[in-house]
Amino acid sequence: MGLLKEFRAFAMRGNVVDLAVGVVIGAAFGKIVSSLVANIVMPVVGLITSGKSVESLKVTFKLPEGVAEGVEPVTIQYGLFLQSVIDFVIIAFAIFLVVKAINTMQNRFLAAPEANEDAPPPEEIQLLREIRDALKKP
Repeated sequence: MGLLKEFRAFAMRGNVVDLAVGVVIGAAFGKIVSSLVANIVMPVVGLITSGKSVESLKVTFKLPEGVAEGVEPVTIQYGLFLQSVIDFVIIAFAIFLVVKAINTMQNRFLAAPEANEDAPPPEEIQLLREIRDALKKP
C-alpha cells in the first residue's frame, strides 16, 4: 500500500500536474498549427510553385532495367518534409514568444525593488556604524 501512496503523492505534485496540462495543450496547439500550415500556408506556397501542391513535391528514381513489374519506384518526398519543417518553425516561434512573455512578466513583477541610494540605511546598520565609530576612538 505504501507504493500506491508514494505514487499518488508523486502524481499530485504541482510539477507533474503542470507538465500533464502542458502536454495536452501542446498537443492541441500542434494540431492547430498543422492545420494552419496544411490548409492556409501551403496553398499559398503552392501558388508560388506554379500551382503544384507542396506535399506532392518529390524526386522519383527510375528503376534499373530488369526489375520485375509492379515494383514501386523509390521516391524522396521532400514536400512532406518541407511541410513538417514549416510546422516546426511556427510551433517553435510560438513557444519562443510565450516563454519570452513569461520571462518578461517574471522580471517585471518578481524583480527585487531597487535600493534607493537617498534613503537612510536601516536602523541596524546605523547602530553598527555608531559602535564601530565608538570603538575607533582612543
